[in-house]
Amino acid sequence: MNTLIRKIVQFTRESYTELKKVVWPTFEDVVSSVKVVIISTLIIAAALGLVDVIFLLGIQAIF
Repeated sequence: MNTLIRKIVQFTRESYTELKKVVWPTFEDVVSSVKVVIISTLIIAAALGLVDVIFLLGIQAIF
């Protein structure tokens, strides 16, 4: 049991040490990334919607 506690304490200390090394993004970086994701999602959704409409019209023309 004692070994388990030491391992947990060691893990916690190492995790804290590693978190100090992380370079966190600035607020502007996060906002910029969110904008890219939202715009990309909208473009892909529009493209897939267009493909869906084209397939729907094609299937309706066949049947």
